[in-house]
Amino acid sequence: MEARRRTATKPLHAVEPTKRISVVEDTAKASDALPLPLYLTNAVFFTLFFSVVYFLLSRWREKIRASVPLHVVTFSEIVAIFALVASLIYLLGFFGIDFVQSLILRPSGDVWSAEDEENEVLLRKEDARTVPCGQALDGPLPSLPPREPSVTSQKLFDEKSVRVTTEEDARKVPCGQAVDCLLPPLPPRIPVVTTQKLLDEKPVIVATDEDEEIITSVLSGTVPSYSLESKLGDCKRAAAIRREALQRLTGKSLSGLPLDGFDYDSILGQCCEMPVGYVQIPVGIAGPLLLNGREFSVPMATTEGCLVASTNRGCKAIHLSGGATSILLKDGMTRAPVVRFSTAKRAADLKLYLEDPDNFDTLAVVFNRSSRFGRLQGIKCAIAGKNLYLRFTCSTGDAMGMNMVSKGVQNVLDFLQTDFADMDVIGISGNFCSDKKPAAVNWIEGRGKSVVCEAIIKGDVVKKVLKTSVESLVQLNMLKNLTGSAMAGALGGFNSHASNIVTAIYIATGQDPAQNVESSHCITMMEAVNDGKDLHASVTMPSIEVGTVGGGTQLASQSACLNLLGVKGASKEVGGTNSRMLATIVAGAVLAGELSIMSALATGDLVKSHMKYNRSSKDVSKISS
Repeated sequence: MEARRRTATKPLHAVEPTKRISVVEDTAKASDALPLPLYLTNAVFFTLFFSVVYFLLSRWREKIRASVPLHVVTFSEIVAIFALVASLIYLLGFFGIDFVQSLILRPSGDVWSAEDEENEVLLRKEDARTVPCGQALDGPLPSLPPREPSVTSQKLFDEKSVRVTTEEDARKVPCGQAVDCLLPPLPPRIPVVTTQKLLDEKPVIVATDEDEEIITSVLSGTVPSYSLESKLGDCKRAAAIRREALQRLTGKSLSGLPLDGFDYDSILGQCCEMPVGYVQIPVGIAGPLLLNGREFSVPMATTEGCLVASTNRGCKAIHLSGGATSILLKDGMTRAPVVRFSTAKRAADLKLYLEDPDNFDTLAVVFNRSSRFGRLQGIKCAIAGKNLYLRFTCSTGDAMGMNMVSKGVQNVLDFLQTDFADMDVIGISGNFCSDKKPAAVNWIEGRGKSVVCEAIIKGDVVKKVLKTSVESLVQLNMLKNLTGSAMAGALGGFNSHASNIVTAIYIATGQDPAQNVESSHCITMMEAVNDGKDLHASVTMPSIEVGTVGGGTQLASQSACLNLLGVKGASKEVGGTNSRMLATIVAGAVLAGELSIMSALATGDLVKSHMKYNRSSKDVSKISS
């Protein structure tokens, strides 16, 4: 009889048994001790569990609304708590500790073995029939010589060699030694090798025979690709299998997309689903940027030539002129649900209620329960017929805060249902926020961090570093950034290329790149000062949406860039300090970028520099072949 055996990680040694075990054993089931059939018992405890949970949640909700302490309980609540504990203990016992651990701990790589405990019993029964008379079933196992593991070496750039070992469970034991030793010798498994080239990267072993089975299952649709991480318990292995299945399915090679050298566990459940590799984006450093008396080396992740060099030139001009000053004007993330009533009068009633200062404290208490950092700052309402848009603004500490404000808004909506039972919540976001879309409300009211940054660039610095004149910059800014943008009907786009700098810093520091839409809202102002000798330049950015905790900020590369700026993680002193500092750095870098590109435009050097630094000298036809 053939059966799959789990691979051994250590050589086996002779073991003296201390107890004889019968092969066929008639054991009683634990469920036989129950007074009711198993399915009825399960139904009773399931019903009891969910009933008491609903009862307790209802009671606690009433206490919260009535401002009654939660620890003051009645007799019925005490009974409900005991019933909850009892039913929970039963359900945990029924499902088993192994099941509970499987939800907390990741399953091992053997979860794909189709034959488990059932096959072990069948194997023992089959082996029992082949044991000669008089041979002890529990005899000692013979010592097996240690097997040499198969080793492959992989080098990724300048990393150390990684050893990948596979143990084959191919026992060659004479018949009759012991029950577990009667399997025929298994042939060594030959790994299935696919070649992945990453510059000078050597071939990598991606799959074994077991992985080949999984790839086939993914291609046939029996195993969903998105479930590989949970089933395998190994995120990198799941990515490798998904990658190979994708290549076979599409017939397209992913040889240029690196797989190794990335921590796939760090993105599970928070940053990216169904990964097959990662994209490499070079990170350049602009600076030092002298801002508010401190120097910052600004990391910029980009594939656009000249961008880092240009921003670096702007930083030099600012530094030689004594530095820039950046001021935070406002800090508040927004979320705007849309609700509907049967009449416009009812919608107006809610608008008046929410904007009444006497009700703000009550609403703030309800909102602030969602987080120890989220604090309601205000509610602005807009009505359209019988539809009402509620724009909540709150502080969010060092987090960008979208999830935080959304939870607080949900608390308020639940609270309002008591007095406005006819209110129909259409959506938690009604686009009056407005997130990842150009909107006048963000340009006027602001969203996230509102920052203004200014610097006075000395006349000789303008000539020697920026290679232009104060008069040329002032004239170009008026005709391009102000008049030209107005002619185009721009919304928050009264600048030269603020989004270039914003996006590069966002990618480097783990921000949401899509939020560069409103974060790049910027008006650049330039005017001559000190009798026309010097240049006063400023950028005003009302919607910089950044955070230093959560999302992509906790990934290793992005966290390193935040650490370079001195704003990694949450501030240990005052909540929100790091994220506000990051917003001012973004504004300062944008000012540097605006100074440099405007100077290049004024002198006509923009095209020349891009031809020199933003065009590859490699033969593209040879690369593609």
